[in-house]
Amino acid sequence: MRLSRAEYKEIVRCTEHLRPTRQCMKMLRERFPHHSQSTLLSIFSLEYQKRIKRTNSRHHTPDVIESHYQRYLSEAKARPTAPVLLELANEVDLSPALMARIILDRFLQDLEGGVSSKTVLNNMLKEPSLIPDQTLANNIYQCTINDCCYGPLVDCIKHAIGQEHEVLLRDKLRERNLSFLDENQLRAMGYDKTPDIILEVPVAVEGHIVHWIESKASFGDDHSHRTYLNEQFWSYWNRFGPGLVIYWYGFIGELDCQRDRGILLKDCFPTDIVTLCHGAHQD
Repeated sequence: MRLSRAEYKEIVRCTEHLRPTRQCMKMLRERFPHHSQSTLLSIFSLEYQKRIKRTNSRHHTPDVIESHYQRYLSEAKARPTAPVLLELANEVDLSPALMARIILDRFLQDLEGGVSSKTVLNNMLKEPSLIPDQTLANNIYQCTINDCCYGPLVDCIKHAIGQEHEVLLRDKLRERNLSFLDENQLRAMGYDKTPDIILEVPVAVEGHIVHWIESKASFGDDHSHRTYLNEQFWSYWNRFGPGLVIYWYGFIGELDCQRDRGILLKDCFPTDIVTLCHGAHQD
C-alpha cells in the first residue's frame, strides 16, 4: 500500500497521543478502515518508538526509577490484583514493556544485593513465572502482553513475521522459476552484508533492471527508509548493482524516487517480471 506523505501524516497525527495497548489499534482501525491492520500497526510502532527515544532517558535517572518503584510497591500492596504497573506506564507515557524492565531490574537489585544480571532479567521478562514475587510476576506479564511495540513477545512476533515474508518471497521466485541465492547461501559463500535474495539471472521490473531483492516486513517511512538506504541498500547497489526493496506493509509513495539510480520500491511481489536472459515473460 502506497500512501502519500499527506495520508501518512494524517495517520501519524492520530497516533501522537495513543498508548501502545490493544485499544489503540481498535481506534486506528475505526479511524482508517481502508488501511490494513498490519500497515497501521507498523506505522504506529515506528512513531511510538521515535517518541520513546525522545523521552526514554528521563525514566532512567536513579531518582525517577526509585519513585516509579516505590509507587508500584504501594499501589500493588493496596490493590494486589490490579494491573498497577500497566496503569503506571500509561500514566507516565512509557512503554509498558520498558516500565516492566525498569521495575524488575530494581526489584532484582534488592533481591541480589547489587547490580542485577542481564541474563536473569531477560529470562524473567520472557518467562514471568520465574519471578519469585507472584504479584510482580502478574504485573510484568500484563505489561508484556499489552505492549504492541516493545518487549520479548513483540520481538518474537516481529522475527516470525520477518521470516514468514522471506519464505513468501522465496516461494514467489520459485513459482516463476527464477534462479536465486538466499541470505544463508550467500553467508556460506563468505559474504558478510547481503540482501535477502541475489538473482542469478537479472530481471526487469517496470522497465528497471533488478539484481537483488530485499524483503522488509514493515512500513517504509522517511526515517527507516533513509536509515536502510545508508546502512544497507546503497552498499548492496555498490556490490551487486540495481535492486528491488519490497515493503510488504506499504511505504510513503514519494520515497520511490531512486529508480533511475537503481533502487526500486514495491509494496508486493511484482507481477510483471521479465527475465533478461531470453526476454520471456514470466506469468
